[in-house]
Amino acid sequence: GTGVDDFRFEQVIIEENMRHGDPGFYIHLHSDLVAPYISKLGNEEQQARFMPGVVSGETILAVAMTEPSAGSDLAGMRTRAVDMGDHWLLNGSKTYISNAILSDLVVVAARTDPDKPHGISLFFVERGMDGFERGGKLAKMGLKSQDTAELFFNDLRIPRENLIGEPGHGFRYLQRLLAQERLVAAIACLAAAQAAFDLTLD
Repeated sequence: GTGVDDFRFEQVIIEENMRHGDPGFYIHLHSDLVAPYISKLGNEEQQARFMPGVVSGETILAVAMTEPSAGSDLAGMRTRAVDMGDHWLLNGSKTYISNAILSDLVVVAARTDPDKPHGISLFFVERGMDGFERGGKLAKMGLKSQDTAELFFNDLRIPRENLIGEPGHGFRYLQRLLAQERLVAAIACLAAAQAAFDLTLD
């Protein structure tokens, strides 16, 4: 609440959550991985519309990139959004999406230029939109309390105001923000390893 943009504050929260022993409390997904798509890439209208609920915790976030046939290979993405003039028409599916069931707002990556390997755009997809469906919770070895599932988009009409940034710039945006995602994962893994070591030593 201080307005200070310093990632070290987030690092402290991540480390303490690992020491507490509940890695399934996936708050860093919400705050550190997805919220920046709104705060750093969203326009003023999008920030005013979404950020109050994000900050209060009433709007739970997710990001959807991984696909059944392409994995994390963004260039192989098949989910597609077609510009229909007054809206975008989204079709496709995503898998292994964290917060898929609980989420109220999902940042979805979709191919908007089929002729370019990196012709991807990002969109805000909201809970309750027609054509937005969620699959069942996937079985995992760990993080049992954190829901992971598939997402399906069937002729989903996305309002033009839900486009993030410029069309076709999604790959560049992902490159910019995925670096922080990897940093978050490294911090969490190191903190969990340290906690395990300390418990073992005791």
